[in-house]
Amino acid sequence: MKGIILAGGSGTRLHPLTKAQSKQLLPVYDKPLIYYPLSTLISFGIQEILIITNPENIDSFSTLLGDGKNFGIEIQYLAQPNPNGIAEALIIGEDFITGDDVALILGDNIFISDSLDIRVLEKHPGSGAMIFTIEVSDPERYGVVQFKDNNPHLIVEKPKEYISSQAVTGLYFYDENASLMAKSLNLSQRGELEITDLNNLYLEKKELNVFQLSASSSWMDAGTFDSLQHASEFISALQSRSGQLFGSPELSAFKQGFISRELIQSILKSSAKNNYYSLLENSINRN
Repeated sequence: MKGIILAGGSGTRLHPLTKAQSKQLLPVYDKPLIYYPLSTLISFGIQEILIITNPENIDSFSTLLGDGKNFGIEIQYLAQPNPNGIAEALIIGEDFITGDDVALILGDNIFISDSLDIRVLEKHPGSGAMIFTIEVSDPERYGVVQFKDNNPHLIVEKPKEYISSQAVTGLYFYDENASLMAKSLNLSQRGELEITDLNNLYLEKKELNVFQLSASSSWMDAGTFDSLQHASEFISALQSRSGQLFGSPELSAFKQGFISRELIQSILKSSAKNNYYSLLENSINRN
């Protein structure tokens, strides 16, 4: 399986913060926002990752992440010139996917969950799609899955009446047909290729599975001032309490065996003495 991080968009909800830089490069406590989805993909055992962003931000992401060698992975970059919807990522990344399954994750989504690791791939049948949901108290704000006889029946965006409390997160697994199916979508009323429409296509073909994250899992969409601040406060409290680092691609790569202890020690020696690298050192010493 390959991975795609969609880190495009104009980030207008975060202006003026995002007038000069990508939203996914903003800090969430002690690390850039994009570190979180990147570490999630690495936790699945994915080593080939494509980052799709605005043309003007590619150099910034490349400066931060490079070619992925420090994480034991390969990172490529492609541009999304206009914010034409999440599903467009699968069209832009068609050549990158080249017949493989793909995990698509939104660059502003943060997942903290014991459920999300390489074992998740065992739940994906290798054909069709799998979406990830979590129970929320305000389902009217999200796309939610309606179930019938414990099977997914329909995905509804921001339902006015209660149909389910299982909100669709910004993490999706697709088979090799995803790019072709995304090309078949019509633009929505807001002029975008909607990921919900793609998921409903898989659902109509009875090829959509739903992975419900556990009650102990946390999911944050850091796309507003408040959510960005709350995410920082949450990560700060979690790391302070546990003494462990969360959302670290180096740590995720180390746990997967992608990089050695020696490489991390080399990174630590050449890096600033701060909270991030201190916790990284503590975390690898515990593993």
